[in-house]
Amino acid sequence: MFVALERLINLEEGYRRTFQVGGRSVLLLVLDNQPLLFEDSCPHQGAPLSAGTLSGNVLRCMRHGIEFQLPSGRALQSSCPGLNRLKLVYDGDRIGVDV
Repeated sequence: MFVALERLINLEEGYRRTFQVGGRSVLLLVLDNQPLLFEDSCPHQGAPLSAGTLSGNVLRCMRHGIEFQLPSGRALQSSCPGLNRLKLVYDGDRIGVDV
């Protein structure tokens, strides 16, 4: 089942917003004009990534400073697994996920 998150016309560089999908929080952001969708939870200790800082293509968790390279979600510190990136689906003028 397709769950729409946003209209494509609203996805501009710097866009960042969280949504609840299937009981979990997800983070939709646009980097280099590419929409990206991740679970909104740092794999280190579960802090919301939506509260983190984005500098260039590096997302930094606000709780312990763990950094992730985007768009891959790879952790820059070897002690932490990478982010869980979710597949985006397009339907007409909307972007979302299949659940």
